[in-house]
Amino acid sequence: MAITQSALQSFARLHRLEGLSKTTLQALNDHIPGYSLDKARRFIEFQERIQKSLLQHRIITHNSYTAWFSQGSQNKEQIKAFIVQFSVFSNQFLLAQLNKMINADSLESMRASKEILANEIGVRFKSRQDKSGDEIYGSTEGSIEGSTFRFAAAHFEWLYSIARELGLRFDEIGRARHGTEATLFFCNELFRLYGGDHYQVSQAASFAVENWAAAGFWKQLIEGFRLFNQHSGLKLPLGFFIWHDRIETQHAEHTQEELENLYFTHDIDEDAFIRNGNTMLDGVAAFWDGLDEQRRELSTIH
Repeated sequence: MAITQSALQSFARLHRLEGLSKTTLQALNDHIPGYSLDKARRFIEFQERIQKSLLQHRIITHNSYTAWFSQGSQNKEQIKAFIVQFSVFSNQFLLAQLNKMINADSLESMRASKEILANEIGVRFKSRQDKSGDEIYGSTEGSIEGSTFRFAAAHFEWLYSIARELGLRFDEIGRARHGTEATLFFCNELFRLYGGDHYQVSQAASFAVENWAAAGFWKQLIEGFRLFNQHSGLKLPLGFFIWHDRIETQHAEHTQEELENLYFTHDIDEDAFIRNGNTMLDGVAAFWDGLDEQRRELSTIH
């Protein structure tokens, strides 16, 4: 039986469980199997470990490349190189997401992964409540259920619209052969960990990726592109980055619930979760480190 928000807050204070999501507090109040006060307190201790031992990874707390990018001092060759590498990652992510869907441990997990994959290839999210979308990009809320596929809504096509403005041909982006060693290492780690067939490894990698994606680097990229457009006279379309910034802010709100659900419904190896999450973030860091090295090599080209 659902109880009011204020009653849930009182329940949390009484049992020193502040910070848990409404969904978990409701399950604890309703004595749902697997949900106990003892396990809830262990989860809070686990979350403190995650905060100290996983979420302080350098690629979350300080991304040197995106910090530089946000200053807007890029030359055109550096911008082109970034778009090429990001397009390789974007396309290779489809393989990791497909594998994650195939290796899902439940129908619900499969549908969640399928929703991300379908949206990536052009099925827009649809929500009656969210008014932030537009004809091409669609909403950042809701579901693909009952929505419409559009070729132009595929995320790779958004990147291609930028590439065209930079003089890049379609066959010069997206393909694995255009990826640097660092980019391909990251893509392979995504496939191995995020899309792997070991559920808890995949969940740890997914948690790490979500926290990286919500750490603010999209805003740094948007600012850098905005300044580049100003000083270059180009008008690169930024919808890809603006839309992802919006949806990752929304995803950050759900990450807590996802972690809690995983903890209360599975027997988690806490050490392995943190270790696998850090391994995934090392892969993410390799991608950005590669971009950082590449942009230094291109710094004298105008």
